[in-house]
Amino acid sequence: MKYFIGNWKMFGVPKSVSILNKINSYYSKDKNRNKYRVIITPPYTLIESYSKYFKNKKISIGAQNCYQKEQFSSNTAAISPFMLRSVGAKYTLIGHSDNRFEGDTDLMLKDKVKYALNNNLKVVFCIGENKTEKNNKKTLSVLKRQLTKVLEKKFNKNNIIVAYEPIWSIGTGKIPTVNELKKTTIYIKKILKQIYKKNSPGVLYGGSVDGSNVEMFKEIREIDGFLIGGASKTSKKFIDIIRNYYR
Repeated sequence: MKYFIGNWKMFGVPKSVSILNKINSYYSKDKNRNKYRVIITPPYTLIESYSKYFKNKKISIGAQNCYQKEQFSSNTAAISPFMLRSVGAKYTLIGHSDNRFEGDTDLMLKDKVKYALNNNLKVVFCIGENKTEKNNKKTLSVLKRQLTKVLEKKFNKNNIIVAYEPIWSIGTGKIPTVNELKKTTIYIKKILKQIYKKNSPGVLYGGSVDGSNVEMFKEIREIDGFLIGGASKTSKKFIDIIRNYYR
């Protein structure tokens, strides 16, 4: 099963649901629809209405982050996994480079993953190296650290997906070569196997994915899908990615 996950970031108002309607309508009729899942993570403000609206449809709704406490607390503006689940979210991103940059530490991320899983949310755990780390040939050691500091053997691997997003690629139009990406994905799967022994979580790629470059990823069998940023904000671009991938 492949995943096409759209991360809207700070974008969207109630009427933006029309974008999802078009994606849902394409998905419902696509002859390849049993091969993949579509998940969209809009901002917190839209999760409840979108979850209700798509309850019996094909698209799943997720959150872009959650707070590192389980249920309720006195943290102003914080939103817990329990609260997300109660408004219909099925997934949550955790560890996106935006949030790491804003101060999410490995310790916080571990709590987020733990509490999200406790509340029956599927976790899309984001990892990735920055430009300096890449230039200093530190990619693999950075990814290993990010994975082993947060993911534990006791976590339910069936509810975890890992998304590799090189920070230097997000929104820049630069993407790794097929060779680099293949090597990196195989390495990530190797580390996940060390943590989980057998059947490790799926690994997605994210970072400047669009309709014109998605075909090159087809030859990397190890990739289980995509985390899509900017291109998920218009139905045409998002549908183009799916269509071109299965072309």
